[in-house]
Amino acid sequence: MYHIIYNPISGKKGSAAKSLALVEEKLKGAKIEYIVHPTEYAGHSTKIVQELSKEPDTKILVMGGDGSFYEALNGIENFENVTLGLLPCGSGNDFIKSSHHPKELDAALDVIIKGDSDYIDFIQLDDRRCINVVGGGMDVDVLLKYASMKHFHGKTRYYLSLFSVLLKPKFHKLRFTIDGVSSDKSVFMIGVGNGKFIGGGLPICPYAEVNDGLLEIVVVNEIKKRKILPAALGFLSAKHINKPYTEDFTAKEVTIEVLDDSKFEADGEIFGGKSIHCQVVSGKLRVFK
Repeated sequence: MYHIIYNPISGKKGSAAKSLALVEEKLKGAKIEYIVHPTEYAGHSTKIVQELSKEPDTKILVMGGDGSFYEALNGIENFENVTLGLLPCGSGNDFIKSSHHPKELDAALDVIIKGDSDYIDFIQLDDRRCINVVGGGMDVDVLLKYASMKHFHGKTRYYLSLFSVLLKPKFHKLRFTIDGVSSDKSVFMIGVGNGKFIGGGLPICPYAEVNDGLLEIVVVNEIKKRKILPAALGFLSAKHINKPYTEDFTAKEVTIEVLDDSKFEADGEIFGGKSIHCQVVSGKLRVFK
């Protein structure tokens, strides 16, 4: 059975209903039986997926972006039972840019109807999973600002939040342990990437691959404040990765300890904690592809 996870209030007014109509039309045309599960509150899709994943041969089609995929991933109780379908309906759709899934809803449905599947990696944290990027520093500062801006949407809202944060930048004290080696750093921004992109297309981890069994760990260290704006512009084209203030690692796991009041984000969801342990998980998450 195919199950559609659907947020009725996502996107611009009326866009979610139009997207659902297209999904239903395509599935009916392919004579595929399905059930629609509308979500009613934040985190509801996690609970829905928890129940659905207990049944064998369950196909779960998630309509949304990184946040929706994050909620679904965190609900899976039995990975052997589930094949996940990613239907891009979010505002940023950053993970889709890395996973080589179609960016258009109609084409993504064709992939699902064809029925081929494969495994992709995800990041296991202490108490949650992440499908795209775990971030910290400026990344979280921007998301906090983004949440406070109510009059803009999508990329415009994100870039206005980014510009506001760049005007008054902060640096964050963190301790990293990679391959058994620990070091304390004052950072502008970090990314632990299964996927490459954040913020609607910023390639923070440009060499990350979703099926290589590795994480790309990018640490942008403290920068002179007068150089922050041009440095930030370089993020748009991944020029930051070759700058002297940037360190780039690959590893299967990393531990990050907080030495100040910093927070983290996973797929755009902000959370706290004095330390996090990120580990790549391969060969468990099956997706239509």
